[in-house]
Amino acid sequence: MTVQAELLSDEEKRKIEELVEQEEGGIHKFVGWWGKVLTFIAFTMTIFHLYAAASTINTQSLREIHVAYALSLVFLLFPAVKSWRNRVAPWDIAAAGLVVVVIWYMMTGGSWTSLANADDFLDRYVSPTQTDLVIGGILILLVLESTRRATGWIMPILSMLFLAYAMWGNYLPSPWKHKGYPLSDLIAEEYMTLNGIFGSAIDVSATLIILFTIFGAILQASGAGRFFIDFSLRAMKGQPNAAGRAVVLSSFLLGGPSGSGVATTVTIGTVAWPIMKEAGYGKSAAGGLLAAGGLGAILSPPVLGAAAFLIAEYLKMSYLDIVRMALIPTCLYYFGLLMMTEIDSRKYGLRAVDPTVDLTMTQLMTRYGFHFTSLISVVVLMVWGFSATYAVFWSILLAILVSYLRADTALWPSRLFRALADGSIQALGVAATCACAGLIVGVITKTGLALKFSSIVIDLAGGSVFWTAMYTALIVWVVGLAVPVTASYIMCAVIAAPALIKLGIPDYAAHMFIFYYAVLSEVSPPTALAPFAAATITRADPYVTTLQSWKYALPAFLVPFIFVLDPIGIGLLLETPNNMSWLWIPWVTLGATGGIVALAVAAQGHLWRPLGMGTRAICGLAGIALTFPGIIEDWVGGPVAARVIGLAVLAAVIVYEYRQPRRASVAAA
Repeated sequence: MTVQAELLSDEEKRKIEELVEQEEGGIHKFVGWWGKVLTFIAFTMTIFHLYAAASTINTQSLREIHVAYALSLVFLLFPAVKSWRNRVAPWDIAAAGLVVVVIWYMMTGGSWTSLANADDFLDRYVSPTQTDLVIGGILILLVLESTRRATGWIMPILSMLFLAYAMWGNYLPSPWKHKGYPLSDLIAEEYMTLNGIFGSAIDVSATLIILFTIFGAILQASGAGRFFIDFSLRAMKGQPNAAGRAVVLSSFLLGGPSGSGVATTVTIGTVAWPIMKEAGYGKSAAGGLLAAGGLGAILSPPVLGAAAFLIAEYLKMSYLDIVRMALIPTCLYYFGLLMMTEIDSRKYGLRAVDPTVDLTMTQLMTRYGFHFTSLISVVVLMVWGFSATYAVFWSILLAILVSYLRADTALWPSRLFRALADGSIQALGVAATCACAGLIVGVITKTGLALKFSSIVIDLAGGSVFWTAMYTALIVWVVGLAVPVTASYIMCAVIAAPALIKLGIPDYAAHMFIFYYAVLSEVSPPTALAPFAAATITRADPYVTTLQSWKYALPAFLVPFIFVLDPIGIGLLLETPNNMSWLWIPWVTLGATGGIVALAVAAQGHLWRPLGMGTRAICGLAGIALTFPGIIEDWVGGPVAARVIGLAVLAAVIVYEYRQPRRASVAAA
């Protein structure tokens, strides 16, 4: 149905595949009977989790079975080294079997024969047997190795450093010093309690993340992704800025069920780049916009990224509350991208293009509009009072059911079997990351590192909320350069969030702040996978493309500060500030919107014509005043006056620049 992408060379396809694998992991591609066996195991993992969503399973058992499935499949599907790709290795089978043995030992309480003794195992936490410690040590090694295979070396190395800190922290100077713990205590903490491997992160992975991953796989298999791109291309045709608008809209629609920035960038980029090129986009600018749009996949309701489910777990809130709080920031993010594309159309002299989509909008909606129903149903069911788990469970069933409305989208048994298996396979990397992050959380809980760290940050910032937020953002950003978003959020939520909360920031605002900065690290080198993938598609310089993606995402780097620095900033999260009137919510949203416009103009240096450095500086200052009114409120009479002044300055610049070209035309006439 869509225009065909510009042909990519085999080398470019390989490079794109490697970048996607860096985020999602590179797996074996077995054929024949062994491939069918592994697919069947993944299929049974999906069926088990769907059954768990629709029934009642003991929480501890659910987490243990989830870890057993996830780790064993990681060993069977992810090669130990690249040179062993697509080869059946006996040690992989042995490692997968060892995972099952360890989990069976836990579920039987060490008796090996009866599940009735499971509670005995947890009760032995304070005095584990020698066998308990050996089994626990093996499990920790299996978690570290599976995470290395799925996501690389960074997370296992960080986990081992934290474990070393727990054992030898008594040799460190104050304030990092603690009494030090023997290895036996750490092993018991990490796998015989709910503070370590089987803590909150794995609970969320087993109950929400995997279900939403299955949901996304079902939508992709039924052709929803292709429909969302076609819908966007057809809806935005006929204008000079149509190509940019189509990228923004399709990234929102496709990103919602995807939750993967790189995958969304690649999927849209291969289709949209020829259209953007025809419209007049340069290679780097097009790649930057594609990457920034893909980044929105991790911010877009109803799915968001995996870390969003963890926010709900840590704060003991419903997932619907997280979706609600993400609504305005997501709209602001995409509004910022749209502003950039509007300016692009004038800055680059873009041309109107008519992408080759075979169907009209009416035909698209008539034939394939049913793909929207399952997306809408997730939110509607949660509004009706269903839990997020039940909501996505019924939405998965609805997506499967409506696929049969057309023969070309129908999930007949073979396609459905493959889609259900893919849903679990796509969740393996996140599950391994959550298990490994649990090791870090266990150390932090055992040593009290979170309280120590928050005190250090607050002392370093001199008790200033502004500097505490700056240091927190820097920490999250640096951690995010090395590890995936999920792991970055888990570590920083446990370590850095308490510092903000201590200074009076609401806990949900602190966690949303950390979540957004963990996401934004995805467009920052050296691990800027989405910009690098986009640069491969457009054949541009990857680092120039990364800088372009920074420019497009610039407003998003500042909006999260409004959550924590502005007294009414939590209005952007649809929370009433300090029991004040709800009318402050549209007011702070208006200010943030104006700030995004001002920052977009300053970053692009263009409106109807190129802007001078003075005008760009004025717009930049107006944007900062609108996003950080506290900077000037003492001089102008409060935050309301600060926003009014910022909006007035922005309006004056827009009116002046709007009239200048017309004055020039009149003078020429």
